[in-house]
Amino acid sequence: MDFATFNLAEFEASDSEARAALAARLDQVCQEIGFLVLTGHGVPTDVIEGVWSKTGAFFDQSFDAKARVKAPEPGYPYGYLGPNSEALARSKGEDTPPDLKESFNGGPQSVPEGVTDPEALSFCYVPTIWPEVDGFKVAWTAYYAAMEDLAARVMVAFAAALNLPEDFFAGFIDHPISALRALNYPATGAVALENQQRAGAHTDYGSLTILLPQPGSQGLQVRSPQGEWVDVPAPEGAFVINIGDLMARWTADRWVSTLHRVAVRPHQPARKSLAFFHQPNWDAEIVPLDGSAACEPVRSGPYLMGKFKSSGA
Repeated sequence: MDFATFNLAEFEASDSEARAALAARLDQVCQEIGFLVLTGHGVPTDVIEGVWSKTGAFFDQSFDAKARVKAPEPGYPYGYLGPNSEALARSKGEDTPPDLKESFNGGPQSVPEGVTDPEALSFCYVPTIWPEVDGFKVAWTAYYAAMEDLAARVMVAFAAALNLPEDFFAGFIDHPISALRALNYPATGAVALENQQRAGAHTDYGSLTILLPQPGSQGLQVRSPQGEWVDVPAPEGAFVINIGDLMARWTADRWVSTLHRVAVRPHQPARKSLAFFHQPNWDAEIVPLDGSAACEPVRSGPYLMGKFKSSGA
């Protein structure tokens, strides 16, 4: 299976006829597989190199050093999650051993004025716990801001692909509760536990995910419409975009939130990636765009919180 490539800069610079053709192609890809390679993204190279450098330095520390910024309590969404902390397949109801990975997680950089919901304040708006790695916070926040901007631009393309006004989603994502996750998959040994993966089979929860895989790395796989696990490419200078559950609900399942995993194989080298999980505003009401009853309306924040808590190991 060949993965489609979408050039965002080409879309943004196109006239109406070419723009409509590119939007129609994007719609087709989102219906068929929900994954694509994104080029023409415009994210500065120094921002990408900076976050790679500082997250690499964080993961190169001893476990004790990393554990100093661990999540302080079960269910706390940010900070360091060590090995055996999460089993993503459990969010899909599958009981598996914990995933073979560790991660550092951070959320929104500020609390929007007027947010008073205690669940929001105690979940997505709790502080990120910063490592004592020189320059880490600066590099992380610069990349997070770049991902917020890129996600908003992709949502404009999504609106065009759905034949909506291109600013349709703007009011739903002006205060997104997105999260950034740096992932480190340690080198593997000869065998793993039965049904254990580096990241178990799951779908993402929000509107879209922007993944920056380590260039040339292997392991990320998607479940094809034919039920086969297919490797996702990791080209230099590009992102991988996939649809999340809320976007599938929004489109009344016209677009697919595809099952994916990071497969474990014997004697794999270490692998790193950065995943930005774009999530609409806490109070955004996600109602099927076609007016059907295909999916019950949900609120973005509580939906995310429920999914997050179901994946704990």
